[in-house]
Amino acid sequence: MHIIGIAGGSGSGKTTFANKVLKELDQSQVAVLHMDSYYLNEQPKETHTTAGKPNFDHPGAFDWDLLRQHISDLKEGKTVQAPNYDFTTNSRLELTTVIEPVKMILFEGIFTLFDKEIRKMLDIKCFLHVDSDIRFTRRLHRDVNERARSLESVIAQYYDTVRPMYQKFLDPQRQFADFIVGEETDVAAQILSSRLQHLLEKES
Repeated sequence: MHIIGIAGGSGSGKTTFANKVLKELDQSQVAVLHMDSYYLNEQPKETHTTAGKPNFDHPGAFDWDLLRQHISDLKEGKTVQAPNYDFTTNSRLELTTVIEPVKMILFEGIFTLFDKEIRKMLDIKCFLHVDSDIRFTRRLHRDVNERARSLESVIAQYYDTVRPMYQKFLDPQRQFADFIVGEETDVAAQILSSRLQHLLEKES
């Protein structure tokens, strides 16, 4: 089992990049694991903002114990029941997603390279480095159109938590990446998918 970590700030295009890579591979042998699914059902008070609002861009927002266990299980070829998170209600759904043993997992999320224990289980680590104005614009469109957020709330959250947390916790993850991808991801996705295809063929 190979696990590929894809990290980057909110709006950097992690899911899009993972899907570009996935499209070039045998999808019966590859699955995608979204870190967003592992948000805690209730955000810890100690990470709340000074205004008393949850900080979803802090490492403490995630269920690290469950995430480490699931990645370890997947690495060992076991089936896991991945949680599902509802961003309109900011809560975890009862329905889970079954991820059965495959040869490769694309693991994408803002903190995929943050945890030392998880990094040890990753075979390839990449970081999407995209300018802040582009990331903000993408996040704005996504949260308003897909997550029922108001324009004002998205802007406020960006300055309260997204921007400072990126500078403090997310950007430093670049030092752990095997390679860094810029805004144009097509060529990078083709190069990575070719490398992953080679790994899959070696095990077939």
